[in-house]
Amino acid sequence: MIVLTGAAGFIGSALAAYLNEQGMTDIVLVDDFSHLSKKQNWQTKRYRYLVERHHLFDWLKAYKSSIQAIFHLGARTDTTLKSEEVFMELNLSYSQRLWDFATQAQIPFFYASSAATYGDGRHGFSDDERILAHLQPLNPYARSKHTFDLWVISQDKTPPRWAGFKFFNVYGPNEYHKGRMASVVWHGYNQITDEGRIKLFRSYRPDYGDGEQKRDFIYVKDVVKVLFHFFRSSMPSGIYNLGTGTARSFLDLAAALFAAMGRELCVEFIEMPEAIRSGYQYFTQAEMGKLRAAGYGDSFFSLEEGVRDYVQGYLLPGPRVW
Repeated sequence: MIVLTGAAGFIGSALAAYLNEQGMTDIVLVDDFSHLSKKQNWQTKRYRYLVERHHLFDWLKAYKSSIQAIFHLGARTDTTLKSEEVFMELNLSYSQRLWDFATQAQIPFFYASSAATYGDGRHGFSDDERILAHLQPLNPYARSKHTFDLWVISQDKTPPRWAGFKFFNVYGPNEYHKGRMASVVWHGYNQITDEGRIKLFRSYRPDYGDGEQKRDFIYVKDVVKVLFHFFRSSMPSGIYNLGTGTARSFLDLAAALFAAMGRELCVEFIEMPEAIRSGYQYFTQAEMGKLRAAGYGDSFFSLEEGVRDYVQGYLLPGPRVW
């Protein structure tokens, strides 16, 4: 069995869909299933067990001999939430308990970190674990992820195989429930549908024009493909970036969206809220050499390809989930 936390969420449910497409149904979906807004993310999946998050450790003790791997993708991801305590409980303590269980039971363990751990990017975007101690995350969410990364690499005892993934800007089907934390692709699509235009933040730095702020946007189908590859292969344990390795501007994203929707480009630049200006990232780009050197050779969707697949396959028809 494969245990998958965060199974009702964005990336977790996408991984469940991908596993189903590979013919795998011996899956344990773990989450807080009381959130009915996310029900369609998991209700059509094929799985063996549905386990509430707060019952997981009792369940693990009873079934540990049958578990092939744990994918820990569940987390509190609201970057605007200021409560350190909430993040440390859900993103750190819970993750440490799962790691300890996987270590004791000798079960492969794969977990979600975040590119938010890089902070403002002054130390670059290398996933070399030797620079982890120098990173300075900008908010409680990022600090909780970074603290777990640091804890992981300090452990003498580990699962037989493990990997942490610093997700960059992930977009794609099944993110509809995320509200303000959904991708710019999702929000942009809805703005274009409702108003015929997309709103982008103005720049407050002279070296970046309005809309020229850049991100490493990665399609969720590429993300889950990499996760599955680590499960099926003997990739070296460690912390890995998971982006495309190519930064693209928000104007590029807007152009891709309008093209996928068959509309003429129309952009409105708006003021960035003062509350987020000091921590705003103007550039992110994953260094992908470590993943490539470890043996992952598949290509990634370009921004245009990913946006077109998302819009035309999942948003324009409904929307529908993967």
